[in-house]
Amino acid sequence: MVFITELIHDKVESAEASSLKELEKKVNDLIDINKALMLEVHHVSHHVTPSPKGVLLYSALIHFKAKNTPDSQ
Repeated sequence: MVFITELIHDKVESAEASSLKELEKKVNDLIDINKALMLEVHHVSHHVTPSPKGVLLYSALIHFKAKNTPDSQ
């Protein structure tokens, strides 16, 4: 069995929810998970979209980048 280990330099994840509070929790969970991968938040964009039924859908895109550590240079 061969394991290939490569550093992740950039990663984009998305989250969506039916409430702003739920979206915030999902984004915070993604941040915590990516901290373990030595990634930090570079940029967050968020949008609110009404559905045809009038319900709001909240979404966010989170761009993670590798932390700048002395070992990674």
